[in-house]
Amino acid sequence: MPHLLFYGPPGTGKTSTILAMAKQMYGHKHLDTMTLELNASDDRGISIVRNEIQEFASTRTMVSNKFKLIILDECDAMTKDAQMALRRVMEKYVKNARFCLICNYVSKIIPALQSRCTRFRFMPLPMEFVKERVEYVCGNEGIETGSAVQQGGVKAVITLGGGDMRRTLNLLQSVAMGHANELSEANVYSTAGKPMPKDVEEIVRCLMNDDLKVAFEKVAGLTAHKGIALVDVLHELHELVFRIAMPRNARIELVATLADIEWNLMGGSAREELQLGAVVGAFVIAREQMVKGAV
Repeated sequence: MPHLLFYGPPGTGKTSTILAMAKQMYGHKHLDTMTLELNASDDRGISIVRNEIQEFASTRTMVSNKFKLIILDECDAMTKDAQMALRRVMEKYVKNARFCLICNYVSKIIPALQSRCTRFRFMPLPMEFVKERVEYVCGNEGIETGSAVQQGGVKAVITLGGGDMRRTLNLLQSVAMGHANELSEANVYSTAGKPMPKDVEEIVRCLMNDDLKVAFEKVAGLTAHKGIALVDVLHELHELVFRIAMPRNARIELVATLADIEWNLMGGSAREELQLGAVVGAFVIAREQMVKGAV
């Protein structure tokens, strides 16, 4: 086995994969003595590389002739100095140990470490696999998923999970605890604090058809009544913008404006009411450009 580099979005099975490999290679009996796992919560500066990691990698075990396995989870949080020191350790003790580096952003790993590893990209989990696992968990926990309403809840959990199994199961557990195992679309979106698709469709209808003042009042009232954050609405609107038929230039300007509005909201100092007016105004301008393009 070469040195490994697992990277990709969180919750896609990177750590679970290497732990399953370790259990298969060493068995439960020798797992603790043959593996060293360090997480981002541990101190992983240059001193740890020179002392703990090097000491573990340099010694051979008497109970097995296999190489040891060193797992560095979330290694993109390691300092540059620690990564530089790790290069030599990986080469010097390759007969005794193999390294598995796990990270979310491969760009934060220095090229010298990347070249020493075989890289594996973990994509967001396919929806059919997530659904199969969610239904398995629901079956073991006594949560009904047979009716159309409950299937809508399962679909909502999978959609909001976005291919992240950890996030999906955490949301499923929160819904089950907060709503007495009643898995429905409304309960899922309410627990997650996200706008429901029908609410987003109503907002889009107002933005694309009503006058500026009327659209602002309706959207403001809907977000206040439903308790929806504007930044969550922006995420949904961004996806819908690419489904609406409009001229290319209008779409470009609208997407750029939505990006600026989200940046202002994430800064924390922008007034949400003022930014909502900017959203409504951006759609009104896009509508005018659509009319000109149709003439």
